[in-house]
Amino acid sequence: MAKVEMKSISKVYDGGVRAVDNANIVVEDKEFVVLVGPSGCGKSTTLRMVAGLEDITEGELLIDGEKMNDVPPKDRNIAMVFQNYALYPHMSVYENMAFGLRIKKVPKAEIDKRVNDAARILDIEKFLDRKPKALSGGQRQRVAVGRAIVRNPKVFLFDEPLSNLDAKLRVQMRAELSDLHLRLNATMIYVTHDQVEAMTMANKIVVMKDGKIQQIGAPLFLYNHPVNKFVAGFIGSPPMNFLTVKVIDDGNCVLLDEGSFKIKADSSHTEYLKKYAGKEVFFGIRPEDMTYSQAGGNNSITVKVTVVEPLGADIHLWLTTETQPLVARTEPNFTFKVGDTAVFIPRMEKARFFDKETELAIIPSSV
Repeated sequence: MAKVEMKSISKVYDGGVRAVDNANIVVEDKEFVVLVGPSGCGKSTTLRMVAGLEDITEGELLIDGEKMNDVPPKDRNIAMVFQNYALYPHMSVYENMAFGLRIKKVPKAEIDKRVNDAARILDIEKFLDRKPKALSGGQRQRVAVGRAIVRNPKVFLFDEPLSNLDAKLRVQMRAELSDLHLRLNATMIYVTHDQVEAMTMANKIVVMKDGKIQQIGAPLFLYNHPVNKFVAGFIGSPPMNFLTVKVIDDGNCVLLDEGSFKIKADSSHTEYLKKYAGKEVFFGIRPEDMTYSQAGGNNSITVKVTVVEPLGADIHLWLTTETQPLVARTEPNFTFKVGDTAVFIPRMEKARFFDKETELAIIPSSV
């Protein structure tokens, strides 16, 4: 397989529109890297530059140390799986998987071996004689993946391959693709807008926004140590809560004044927050770090319930202070109704804080 290096690559369209701006990404050999971000952030454009389907305006693309900027797509030894499967409707599954090899004039016996091996890996052997219209969405996606596998490429590229599937099948295919990565020991670059896919599949996540890379890291590192408010809000479901609070330094501790409540900052955060005394910051707390308290207590927040979402294993509560909304995740044995008043205690050691102007994290990732 191969190491992929993107060195300050950019894509600038007519009119000066920078779809990708100075992206630096290293995909190590056999690594599963996911590019994630909202629609229009530049993730698919980045993938297409690796594939050779988009010209690189600035920077360098290296695969196994070889510069690929001007190498045609067919000579890059990569395989791409698209969102819409892109199968030939008049060909059988076998013919779809074999087509690229026939174009390259691979011997018939070798084609047959590769197709059958890939079909066995993907559990589609019994569908080899069928046409795509006789397959379900998940089966078509397996065929598209199989067509990539038979090429024995250096790098697999996936452009939102699960977005056309229903929710249950997406979960199943996520597991199958993760298992496939382990079995093939392959280098894979995967694009999605779904942060759950990114968290569950990736060795490394690249978070993008407006053509720029926001943060790169392991899934749990990004979850626990977001570099800015955007990453904190994008990674995690439900997303992190952000409340505007004023920092008060009373000499002994740091208080956070929301207007309807005051809570004490964790001692490990005090020295960083003191610099913001008298100023407003974003106080970030994840829904699962909000603990319901029937008795109240120190550092508690009193809120009103606006929406109740029972999900079986837990309940998502949409809440509001006097002026700001937030979400909490609770156990299903508690009963809530819309309009109820509830008391929650945030786990302040898990809190994150962001500068009101720059939206950068105030607390360093080491804390």
